[in-house]
Amino acid sequence: MHKDLPPLTALTPEQSEIQRTARAFAQSELAPYAAEWDEKSFFEPSIVRKLGELGFLGMLVPEAYDGLGLDCLTYLIAIEEIAAADASTAVLMSVHNSLPTQMILNYGTEQQKREWLRPMVRGDKLGCFALSEADAGSDAASLATQAVRDGDHWVLNGTKAWVSHGSDPNAVIVAMARTDTSDARRGRNGISAFIVTPDLAGFRVSKKENKMGLRASPTVQLSFDNMRVPADRLLGEEGQGFVYALQSLEHGRMGVAAQALGIARAAVEASVAYAAERKQFGKAINEFQAIQWKLADMATRVHTARALLHATAAMKDRGESPGAYTAMCKLVASETAMWVTTQAVQVFGGYGYVKEYPVERLFRDAKVTEIYEGTSEIQRVIIGRAVTE
Repeated sequence: MHKDLPPLTALTPEQSEIQRTARAFAQSELAPYAAEWDEKSFFEPSIVRKLGELGFLGMLVPEAYDGLGLDCLTYLIAIEEIAAADASTAVLMSVHNSLPTQMILNYGTEQQKREWLRPMVRGDKLGCFALSEADAGSDAASLATQAVRDGDHWVLNGTKAWVSHGSDPNAVIVAMARTDTSDARRGRNGISAFIVTPDLAGFRVSKKENKMGLRASPTVQLSFDNMRVPADRLLGEEGQGFVYALQSLEHGRMGVAAQALGIARAAVEASVAYAAERKQFGKAINEFQAIQWKLADMATRVHTARALLHATAAMKDRGESPGAYTAMCKLVASETAMWVTTQAVQVFGGYGYVKEYPVERLFRDAKVTEIYEGTSEIQRVIIGRAVTE
């Protein structure tokens, strides 16, 4: 937050406390190490347990399952604070709290909720989501992974791509597989969701991606080779998994939007500080109108994106369906992050292009927010349909 620009929406005492807690954790446990973790493409596993101890891995989970039972807006406020220090940790928190946790909470049996949600909330287990495949990205319903019933098990065969933290030994992965391959049922209605863990025979991490950004967040390819999954790990009704995922995407999109906001805010703050210190032609560069206007545009876009996100979260917290507004949040915040970090590199000049300064990493981290959880093009399709149909 900029000291001279308070938030447009007043926070409740509880939200302010969560924000302070998240910021203190981010500044002490993440910010000092983020550049090193990025450089080495290293994930610090102790972070998961620390997030769990703070309650940040169960923010949307009811207290009955050891969660905090908080509202969506408070959750997003915390994600922005984490992302401003380290976007890699923010994506862990966002993925964990959204699709895997929400799908188990909303569609799991009582036994599944008690077995999986509590250790996920504590940080003993880390939630992951496996939908995409090499040939099934934006067209995720075209996935090829298959599941066949065999007695008390389902046998899964296929390969999943872009699974964040899928290599974690304590991962709880909600994986999608086609259970009905008949021509009449091909598409979203023939896909089921399964709770998969790395201890299952036939589970293999086949590749770790060498990424441009979010390098401290491991992204892997998973292979299922005749992997036998107990029948009681089918999540919800057979054939409805893809529908469940679509219904749970609201939290995912808003989580990415909050992550993008954190990245953009960090870029603005770094640029404001640098412009006050950097001198050219005998004065600080923030005295030049060209730089002032650039900083003004950067700050305006961040506050605009935040206002849209917070208003959408408030709508969801009121029990209303935000619909296409979540796509707007994701679109606006991610494109804001990319634009703002590009301007930040320009403010820093040559120093913005080297790893010694933070905006180079922020620039790389920002790009993927325009891609995952639905590309900007897909978000525009969703919004376009909402305003024309």
